Amino acid sequence: FPVQAGIMMGLYTTALALGAAIAAAVTVPLAQLPGSDWRWALAFWLAPVIIAAAIWWPQTAGGEHPRNRVHAAVPRLRGNWLAWQVTLFMGAQGAIAYCIFGWLPLILIDRGLTPVKAGFVLAAMMTVQLSTSLAGPWLATRGRDQRPAILAMMILVFVGFMGMLYGEITSVYWWSTIFGLGFGGMFSIAMALLVLRSPSPQIAASLSGMAQGVGYTLAAVAPLIIGVLHDYTGNWNAVAVFFVLLICGAAWSGLLAGRSKYIKAD
Repeated sequence: FPVQAGIMMGLYTTALALGAAIAAAVTVPLAQLPGSDWRWALAFWLAPVIIAAAIWWPQTAGGEHPRNRVHAAVPRLRGNWLAWQVTLFMGAQGAIAYCIFGWLPLILIDRGLTPVKAGFVLAAMMTVQLSTSLAGPWLATRGRDQRPAILAMMILVFVGFMGMLYGEITSVYWWSTIFGLGFGGMFSIAMALLVLRSPSPQIAASLSGMAQGVGYTLAAVAPLIIGVLHDYTGNWNAVAVFFVLLICGAAWSGLLAGRSKYIKAD
């Protein structure tokens, strides 16, 4: 869908966010059912995996023999600074996402919420992000480039996170709403940049592999760092500093990646 990149990437990220919101809301209640525990609650999510595999399996059968296909050259982007900017933005926003998914409920439990209520806050946040997951790429393609939209989303993420960490716990749903609006737009715009910065399908494929492969590898380290910081300090203040650094890194790389430019392959 080369002329509908915004709306298609918005639909894609909205589907991801919807699945995450359902899982966040349902997993703890599943674990509390009679005869169940956290193992069964996690094992339940094999069901959509099996359904997806059953749907995709017929798509892999038949078709043209691989030896008869014409393959375009895969461009190398390792020396392209714009490609690295997109990759860093993907990694930084992914780090924010992984940290929120892994640690936000524990932060809220430490602040006095029950595990079920903490899960509901995360689910509510994921539900709110559905709006900007769909609208974010569309809004980002209305102007000359994506920088204003990226900056607005990062500001919402910053305000929402600081509110959830230090604001009144009775207002946690308001803070999670603010965070969710920024979070959904941040992620969907990051995914849309894979298409918007690419002048051809070959470069889009190469950029996607680089940005998601390298970016999410970097992002996977962030939750571990948060755990180490919390164990070492015994509170969430150092975690807040680390999180602010992640937001600043995402804003910096996003503002660079959001410029109206195309990647030139080596």
